[in-house]
This record gives sequence, C-alpha cells and structure tokens, in this order.
Amino acid sequence: MYVVKSPLPDDDLKTVAEALQGALVDLVDLGLVAKQVHWNVVGPRFRSIHLQLDEVVDSARTHSDTVAERASALGVPPDGRAATVASSSGIGTTPAGWIKDTDAVRALVDALGAVIVRMRARVNGTGDADPVSQDIFIGITADLEKHHWMFQAENA
Repeated sequence: MYVVKSPLPDDDLKTVAEALQGALVDLVDLGLVAKQVHWNVVGPRFRSIHLQLDEVVDSARTHSDTVAERASALGVPPDGRAATVASSSGIGTTPAGWIKDTDAVRALVDALGAVIVRMRARVNGTGDADPVSQDIFIGITADLEKHHWMFQAENA
C-alpha cells in the first residue's frame, strides 16, 4: 500500500528505496556505536575523544533523519527499529565495557570506514535512478569522511 505516491518509476524507486533503507540502518547504528563508546572511553585522551564522539552521534542522528524523511517523501516507509538495525547494519560488533582511548579511536575508524564504503556504493548506485537521493548520499559521505580523517589523526 502506498500512502505517498513516488514520482520515480518503479524500478528506480526500488533501487533508491534499498539505498535509503541501508543508509538509515547504518546511520542509526553508527550513532549507537559512537554513543556506546562515548559512555565507556577511558584514558589520557578521554575528554577530547568523548567530545569528538558526540559530534559523530549528532551527525549520524541528523543524517539518519534526512535519509528517513527522503524515503518518506518518495513513499517508502523507513524502518529504524532495533531489530532491523541489528540484522542489517554493516558495522561490526562494538566491545562491551570500558574501552581504552586508543581502542575507542580504532573502533570509530572501523565503524566509520564500514559505513563510508557502503555509502559510496549508494552514491554510485543512485545517480541515474534519483540524483536528489544521490546528492544526499554525497553530502553524508563527505561528512563521514571528515569524521573518519579526524579519528585517524587521533592515533597517527
């Protein structure tokens, strides 16, 4: 059932819907991973990493909302439920308990890297189907790559 009818042809809508849903799941999980590490980071660089993690959380939450609203605008119901995120995210497992500052940085570099790879695939896969959604993915990718660079510089 369509509550909102998309202006896209069905084949293009299918491509874009899958890309938007995948991005939503990855961004929701990225926000959760960053917050989990934020609560548990310890070490001499605690404060700077703790604050930097909140920047990633804010970005992930903002971008996930943009992606979900784009899906809704195209008539695709976004699914950010915990079970969907847990079964579909491209991010690996986050360690439980306290996490040393260097390990926290490594965890975020890995999580961001995983999301960036999948986001770049979405950029490549949506250009013909929907340049508007592709533009959203390009902006998100640029922002995530900035966070990725900054976290890599923490352990250089």
